[in-house]
Parts: sequence; C-alpha cells; structure tokens
Amino acid sequence: MNDRRLTPDPALVSQQTPAQITAPLTDLRRHPDGPRDRQLIYGDHVTVLGTAGGWSYVQASKDDYCGHVGTNDLGPQLAPTHRVVAPATHAYTAPDLKSPDRISLTFGSTLAVFGLSDGFAQTALGHIPLQHLRPVADTTSDPAAIAALFLGTPYLWGGNSRWGIDCSGLVQAALLACGIPCPGDSDMQHTLGQAATAPYRRNDLLFWKGHVALVVDPDTLIHANAGSMSTTLEPIADAIARIATNGDGPVTAHRRL
Repeated sequence: MNDRRLTPDPALVSQQTPAQITAPLTDLRRHPDGPRDRQLIYGDHVTVLGTAGGWSYVQASKDDYCGHVGTNDLGPQLAPTHRVVAPATHAYTAPDLKSPDRISLTFGSTLAVFGLSDGFAQTALGHIPLQHLRPVADTTSDPAAIAALFLGTPYLWGGNSRWGIDCSGLVQAALLACGIPCPGDSDMQHTLGQAATAPYRRNDLLFWKGHVALVVDPDTLIHANAGSMSTTLEPIADAIARIATNGDGPVTAHRRL
C-alpha cells in the first residue's frame, strides 16, 4: 500500500508547478482545513500538484511529504543564497536594529541576499542581521549542536519551527542542517543510519513507538517531548523509565548515523 504522506494522490494531481513557501510558517495539512501533518517554513521548495478553493496540494522537495497548504502562502520558486542559522531572526525595514521589524523567520528558512549594508543582509523581506545567516552551501557536522538551538521551544504536534516543534521535526531540522537527508515523521526516520548497541554515542538516534530522540552524550539525550511540552535535555535512563511508566513502551530502535 502506498504511503499517502510520500505518494501523491492521482485524483488530486492536475499540474506540476515549482513553487516555494512565502509565509514564515504554514501548516501542511492532511486535507483542506484538515489536521496538520507537518509544517513548511519560508523558502521551502515544493511542487504544486493541484489547486482548488484557496488550497494547493503540494509535495515538499526536502522530504517528499505531500499535503495541502494555503495557496496564498506560495510564490514563485527562487534560488536561495543564504539560510537562517540562528534559532530565529527578524527582517527589519532598514539596516538598523532599532527600525521596525517586518517579519520573523525560524531556523532553516532560506532566502536570497542581494546586497549588504552596515552588517545587515538586504533581502526581499527586509534587512536581516548577517550573523544570523550562512550561505546555503555551508553545513555543519554535529546534529546535536543544532538540536540544542531549540532548547525551550514549545512542543507542538507536527511542528517544524522555533515557535513550536515535535520530536521528528527537531531531528529533521538537525539532520538537514548537517546535509543529512531526513524524512519528516519518526516512523520514517526509524531506518536512518545503522542499527547500534550501547554504549550510546553523540548523535545516535533512539526510538520509541511514535517518538524519537537524539543522543547528546552517553548519558543524555535531547528531544521535543510532551512530558515537558518543550525541547529539553534529559538523562537517557530517566527518559527510558518515564516513557515506559507512561505506557509508551520500551526503546524500539537504536540507530547510528
């Protein structure tokens, strides 16, 4: 059986038009006005497969996830030059931190920079502090360090931003920033890397039914979790015991990237 998340529904496909997300954040919904499956962020590239009634059926380029977004949140697909590498940033009306801010962007948002002025990048959205940006070709090699940028972020089912994120959204943001392909949901991420055994190593992945966490060190993990309703560091032994006590079972897989 095809996975509806990754395989476009032929009944909804009437075109194949490149586009990108032009809102800071938009829900990728199971059906128009339906529940959120995931979120897409500014600059994410998609293929528009169909449009009707103010909604567009799209497939995301970063992970092939299919769903519906508001058509008003889409625009022409552009080639980005830079990526937001701060947890979040603002675009200002002028290259001046005291000028009014126009829009906020989360980590991982991509955009085109067409000039520099007084420590700010000039973009179509406004002026963004240069220290919050890196060229899109630049990657890092430590997913756990990226995940730590989201510490304290509120837990949000299907969330993919600094304003709300879930366990698989956190792992995906961390891996994509390191140039590691990563699907959107934890059950899909279950096959990443290779099976591993203890001792735990930094950047190992631990899985439970419906949950994933990233190892920080042999005794600690980082995860977006409903227990604290935030992204937190937690002793691995405590997390294993707490999750089992709450009825969500034992660790189902230990994977090494």
